[in-house]
Amino acid sequence: MTGTREKMIGRAERRQEDAALVSGRACFTDDVALDAPLYVAFLRSPVAAARILSLDLEAAAASPGVHAAHRAEDLGATSALSVNTVLPLERALPFPILARDTLDCIGQPVAAVLAESAAAAQDGVEAIGLDVEDRPLPDPERIAGRSWSRGDATGALHDAETVVQVEIRHPRLAPSPMEPRAIAIRYDRGTDTATIYQSTQTPHRSRSEFARILQVDPDRLRVVAPAVGGAFGMKASVYPEEVFAVWAALHHRCDVRWTATRSEEFLSATHGRALTTRGRLALDADGSFTALEAQVVAPVGPWLPNSALVPALNAARILPSGYDIPNVDLATEVRSHPLPPVGIYRGAGRPEANTLIERLIDEAAAVTGRDPLELRRQNMLPPAALPHETLTGDVLDSGDYPGLLTAAEPWYGALRAERDALRGAGRISGLGLAFCLEPSGAGWESARVTLHEDGSALVASGSSSQGQGRRTDYTQIAADALGMTPERITVLAGDTGTCPEGIGALASRSTAIGGSAVLEACREAAARRDAGETLPIIVETRYENLGMAWGYGAYLALVEIDAETGAMTVLKAHATSDSGQIVNPMLVEGQLIGGFAQGLGEAVMERVVIDADGQLLTGSFMDYAMPRAADIPPLSLEKMTTPSPMNSLGAKGVGEAGTIGAPIAILNAAHDALRPLGVSHLQMPLTPARLWRAMQEARNPP
Repeated sequence: MTGTREKMIGRAERRQEDAALVSGRACFTDDVALDAPLYVAFLRSPVAAARILSLDLEAAAASPGVHAAHRAEDLGATSALSVNTVLPLERALPFPILARDTLDCIGQPVAAVLAESAAAAQDGVEAIGLDVEDRPLPDPERIAGRSWSRGDATGALHDAETVVQVEIRHPRLAPSPMEPRAIAIRYDRGTDTATIYQSTQTPHRSRSEFARILQVDPDRLRVVAPAVGGAFGMKASVYPEEVFAVWAALHHRCDVRWTATRSEEFLSATHGRALTTRGRLALDADGSFTALEAQVVAPVGPWLPNSALVPALNAARILPSGYDIPNVDLATEVRSHPLPPVGIYRGAGRPEANTLIERLIDEAAAVTGRDPLELRRQNMLPPAALPHETLTGDVLDSGDYPGLLTAAEPWYGALRAERDALRGAGRISGLGLAFCLEPSGAGWESARVTLHEDGSALVASGSSSQGQGRRTDYTQIAADALGMTPERITVLAGDTGTCPEGIGALASRSTAIGGSAVLEACREAAARRDAGETLPIIVETRYENLGMAWGYGAYLALVEIDAETGAMTVLKAHATSDSGQIVNPMLVEGQLIGGFAQGLGEAVMERVVIDADGQLLTGSFMDYAMPRAADIPPLSLEKMTTPSPMNSLGAKGVGEAGTIGAPIAILNAAHDALRPLGVSHLQMPLTPARLWRAMQEARNPP
């Protein structure tokens, strides 16, 4: 021990990562130096459904600077990408690395060119001859689903004093991390091995998937996630383009590089959201909720990324949120479409579940004339009811849901007074409230701690980072457990060659599970050191939590809508949240603000548009709107702390909270603003055109 020192957990420590990032010294995948690499470019499907009649690569192969041009048959036998079957999979979908006989969606890789420069590779692609025969777009097909039931929801809905219903059609979103997908493979001829630098959330998963799909020994592969410029779930799975790049490096025995263009990201990276949810909520004469009926329909593309089924599960299983509803019917299904693939995107079904129940409650409050906050508080599970097993078998672990609303009530009252003042001045204003649950991931994570003779410590985590500040908070955890100063601690993550096998950074699990793994390994190492064991001491642990930790929060949004143009401004916002034990308040604040910005994007402006022929109409930021700093309102933050009993740290998830709470708070605010005009049903994104049209239709009904 180094003596008495101030605790690091709970301190707002500056991020260790930032100096390199803001000075341009951080190494991203495209910065990795390679030895005379071949650059990859792909010919992509120009249509959504067709049969390949001919594919001529001769001119491409003869183009200046081109080393090779490949079609699907060149790859030989490959295996399919594994899929996390959180729902029963009724029909498996193929995972073509390059299209073989048919084209199944716009942007699908058809052929690949390897050249001495990116420009030469693209010139080679343009020389490829592709002749196709268009096919009718196939109808969506159900491939997975499940239902749950408790009590008699049908009977309770029939007998209810009040029944409200809503349908939410979430826009299809482009995750759009600052850094696109990228992979750089350094091939070693002497050992016939490859070090794969990849912009990924899950390097250990990537290694196992590359090896399994290409049917090679995983010992030949090392995957390193260098600095990752954002991911948001989009980089949790490997892609056909990345698998091809690894194959090409092994086949041609040379270094290979591929970095997606922004247009390729819109075309072929996984999209998010796009779920449709429908629900009915029943109330008795006293305002108590008596029944909930909900259906979820989730689209996917012609192939499934690893976690493709997760949004459909989450959008159902989180219901009925933190409310006590005795009769519940839930159903969810996944349908395959001839459209670009859909995967997890920050929240991954959590926003969809919370949006549905919170819209229903606001509608119930409007119909019955009850206060939205009081109606929620009246129907919440009390603290004494936690832990609480849900209909779908999850356990809500800890917290005080009504108490959190009580804590947020002064903010609610103040913003309501501002709304009323704006209305009194003749302006169109609304206030939205939403209560939200955020379950973090379950399962295991790993850590290895080495205490050296010189008094330093090395912490290697099986988790990874895509910008959350993982080195910073793991250092704080280790410093407290080891009784050392942060300067004596080095944290490694995101490298299958130097770190123990792990899961990665997704599902708001990295602090709750990955941090707990670091904590447990450090505790054991410290105990052995303090017992007099000779250094170096090495402890490796595989920590598994007891179950999901459920964060929760209340979000408020005050909006104003221009009567002439329909333009909506989010004037102010507030969040009261319980994220359990907080390791670094500065990192938590950053996650909440960033999540809120992304949630605002879905609510107000973001939408991928695909026409009836399957053609992408929003292929660049000229057509796809993204929130800018000027769009983000002042956001006040307030915290409660109820440690989770499900992990050693007592932490809960926070990384997805803003994307869960912001959209529904803003959507409810827009309804509140336009309800006096007779507008009753709005869908996101709440663009000026959409809001203006709703006002005109309400003023001039047919």
